[in-house]
Order: sequence, then structure tokens, then C-alpha cells
Amino acid sequence: MRDGEGAADTIAVLVVDDDFRVARVHRAYVERVDGFRVVGVAGSGEQAVAAVDELRPGLVLLDLYLPDVFGLDVIPRLRAAGHDCDVMVISAAREAEAVRGAVRHGVVDYLLKPFDFTDLRGRLERYAVQRGRMRDTVVRGQADVDRVLAGTATMPVSPVLPKGMSAETAGLIERTLREADGSLSASECAELTGVSRVSARRYLEYFHSVGVAEVSLRYGATGRPERRYRWVVPRARAAGVQAASSRVRGGA
Repeated sequence: MRDGEGAADTIAVLVVDDDFRVARVHRAYVERVDGFRVVGVAGSGEQAVAAVDELRPGLVLLDLYLPDVFGLDVIPRLRAAGHDCDVMVISAAREAEAVRGAVRHGVVDYLLKPFDFTDLRGRLERYAVQRGRMRDTVVRGQADVDRVLAGTATMPVSPVLPKGMSAETAGLIERTLREADGSLSASECAELTGVSRVSARRYLEYFHSVGVAEVSLRYGATGRPERRYRWVVPRARAAGVQAASSRVRGGA
């Protein structure tokens, strides 16, 4: 069993940040996302290593500017100790070298402060999907390998809707797609929501572009294939793609 896997299939999370107020906000955000539970908080690199050894989380939310070490230096210590937990960097570190170093150390994502709940939720949900795919994949050939590697690539997640889109309509389309039994076409979505087919398709394509919906093609006897959309991230308690009212304003 991998670190962080429990009977309820929830992902155990360790929050690492030297500012206890920021750590408290991060913890509250994580606990609002279905399928995740915070098992501990650490304020330094040494505390993080000790906490991973004791708590065996599946995911570490790692700040980089820690009081005793640079955050990325924690990762090789975890690997040397035999821990296979994933690491998601959450930091104000904008230096290119920090980002390159994070990639070299195999982090699953890199989220810059300040951010809001929607930013973190999207990344956690995407991570859960990718983790599940990695766990369930059976490799029979190169196509299966390519599918796994493609699933680990970072996709854009943006809490800011494109110009001309409204949070209210986005939330309506999202809820409709989440609750659908299977996939929906733009026409079916428009009929269920009361918006035009053109508008429904624009929002559906937006969800596909940020990685929370997948597209399949249904071929009929004649004409162009129909594009169908299906929500692919776990259900979260808070519905809608909306900017959260509060933002994390801590330092690094």
C-alpha cells in the first residue's frame, strides 16, 4: 500500500508552511475538498521529515521558504528514507530555478501564492484523477505508457473566466455536467440549462481546456461526429467554478 492510502480511499495530506496562519488556511481549503484529509501540519523541514515518517501522508503541500532548509531539499531526504508520497509545491517562490528544481524533483504541481480555494481545489481534484489513473493502469504496450505519461502533464487551471463568461452561467453548466448520467452534448446541456447551444458549447469547451471535462465523439450515420462532454474530477462540496471571496495573503 502506498503512503497515504486508507480504507476509505481518501488521500492523507501533510501541510508544510512556516506561517501558522497560512498553514491554517491551507488546511481549511484541503478539508473542503472531497477525497482529501489533512493528517498534520509542519512548520520546518525537520518537522516535515519527521511528520512524513510518522503520519505517512500520500501528498505533501510543501512551502519552499522554510526557516531551516530550502523546501526542495526536503524531497531527497524523503526519498532516501523510502517514502513515496507525492509533493505539491505551494510557495511564493517565482524564481525560474526554483520551478526547474521542482520539476527535477518530480513534484506533481506548483502553485504560487497568493491563491484562493478554487485554485487549490482544481489542482487537488486533478491530482486525485491522475493518481487514480496511475494506480489502475495496466501496461500492455506503448500506448498505455504514453497515456500514463500524458496524464501526469500539468494542465492549466484558471480561476479567472475568459472575457464574456459569467461565474453564474459557468456554475450552472458545471452543476449540470457534474450531475449528468454519463456525457452530454452541447444541445442537451443547453436544453437542461436554458442557455443557447452556442453558449453551452463555449462553456463546455472551456471546462475541457482547463482539464476538468473530457470530450468524446459520437459518430452517426451521416454528418459530422457529435462532441460529448463528461466531468472527470471528483465531486467537491463547493459547486461552481467561481473565484473565492478570500485569498491567501501570507508570505512565502
